[in-house]
Amino acid sequence: MTDDVLKHYSDQPNVLSGECVPDDHDPGILSLRPERLADYVGQVEVVETLKIAIEAAKQREEPIDHVLFHGPPGLGKTTLAHIITNEMESNLTITSGPALEKGGDLVGILTHLKEGDVLFIDEIHRTPKVVEEFLYPAMEDFAIDFVFDKGIHARSHRYRLNRFVLVGATTRVGLLSAPLRGRFGIMRSLDFYSESDLVKITERSAELLKVVVDKKGAIELSKRSRGTPRIVNRLLKRVRDYAQVRADGKVTQKTVEEGLKLEGVDGKGLTDLDRRYLKTVIDFYHGGPVGIEAIAATLQEETDTLVDIVEPYLLKIGYAIRTSSGRKASEAAYKHLGYKVQTKLF
Repeated sequence: MTDDVLKHYSDQPNVLSGECVPDDHDPGILSLRPERLADYVGQVEVVETLKIAIEAAKQREEPIDHVLFHGPPGLGKTTLAHIITNEMESNLTITSGPALEKGGDLVGILTHLKEGDVLFIDEIHRTPKVVEEFLYPAMEDFAIDFVFDKGIHARSHRYRLNRFVLVGATTRVGLLSAPLRGRFGIMRSLDFYSESDLVKITERSAELLKVVVDKKGAIELSKRSRGTPRIVNRLLKRVRDYAQVRADGKVTQKTVEEGLKLEGVDGKGLTDLDRRYLKTVIDFYHGGPVGIEAIAATLQEETDTLVDIVEPYLLKIGYAIRTSSGRKASEAAYKHLGYKVQTKLF
């Protein structure tokens, strides 16, 4: 029975191949990823923690503790999973919480892991409860328990696993259950990148893409990238195309401004959806406070999209304010959108 289960789930390519987060595994993005910690830009404290943990594990000749990264999308959680694998000279298996629909999906993956292999689960907070319970003994004891038959004929069998490393990534760490969260030995939060770090990432990516970018062009791209490496790489490619077709192929401040105007990205990095969010709060709800469900209903967008994608950056730059009564638009948001500030609301 166990062999049949393992064979069935080993034949499921979508689970074992890691085809779960298209943005993260786009060939263009993969080519721009650093492969070693020495090449990684930003997140200094996180990198230092990983360097120490990896070096200590190598000296003991054992895998590192399970690692949990949390923070907004695009800040390097998947990249760090690849780097950990490279630094430990092991193999990486990638999947995501929503892809693990049944316990057998996870069992099929775990039983194929070799000693020291890395299993990366993206959006781990969305792992179904029935699957999550298989992770508890797997992470703690490196074993999984099967129960055969029912009632008085029930019997349990424990299957030993090779010692592996689980790297989890989540955008909403608060939704992670306490038992699962407590089994991670290393927990680090990834924050938005500084402009200077983003300039370095832009210059490195431009070199890999064989694109000529001057200093002012790199700075302008960094200002509009919402503190996120994934976004700065995406915008760089769009501006590269614009410069190639409408200019001399060189990315300058002017080509960045003109190219991103077509993309709807303004000087602060706000997209059309960001501006619609703020305008909804100001126009329909008089600047707030208003609940996120009301904003989502007005915009006809999913609540999760606003909470995970839109709000983190707006909160970071102070354009949105989250209160116990709901969301509010700040004075800075009024000014940025060209509204007259209604001081009575603040």
